[in-house]
Amino acid sequence: MPTTYFISDHHFGHKNIIDFENRPFADVDEMTEAMIAKWNAVVRNEDKVFHLGDFSFLNKERTQAIVSQLNGYKILILGNHDRGRPRTWWLDAGFDEVSEYPLIYMNFFFLSHEPMYMNKQMPYLNVHGHIHGQKYEGRQYYNVSVEQLDYTPVSFEQIRDSVVVDEEQA
Repeated sequence: MPTTYFISDHHFGHKNIIDFENRPFADVDEMTEAMIAKWNAVVRNEDKVFHLGDFSFLNKERTQAIVSQLNGYKILILGNHDRGRPRTWWLDAGFDEVSEYPLIYMNFFFLSHEPMYMNKQMPYLNVHGHIHGQKYEGRQYYNVSVEQLDYTPVSFEQIRDSVVVDEEQA
């Protein structure tokens, strides 16, 4: 049975992100290899991955080379660093689907690059990236930036199980 995964903010090819976010890599080549390996360690070809933005700073050919190595059906929600390129650029680079806007998944998960305003009465969990090593307080947010997940995509079930209240009494 296929699994659905989420992740964001790889920043492939972005040398300065290593220092900005204290990433444990000597250079962009080591970072690229490690992040591809961690993706493929959990994602199978039949799985689906929602990438919530800021995928690559590289040209189309180099981005395509990375996308082609990643397992799964890949859906990109454009992040602030992706929006300088049209949807067609990202589709040509190998993504199966590209959205310029947030998406609602399974009627409960609000998928966006930047965290969205959510109050306690809203019937959604905002799965987002953008803020890297930071976290928003509250049960309405789930940050899938690579820094939060040891550079490994997180499954829908892991997110669901971490936020759904278990009402069973002992």
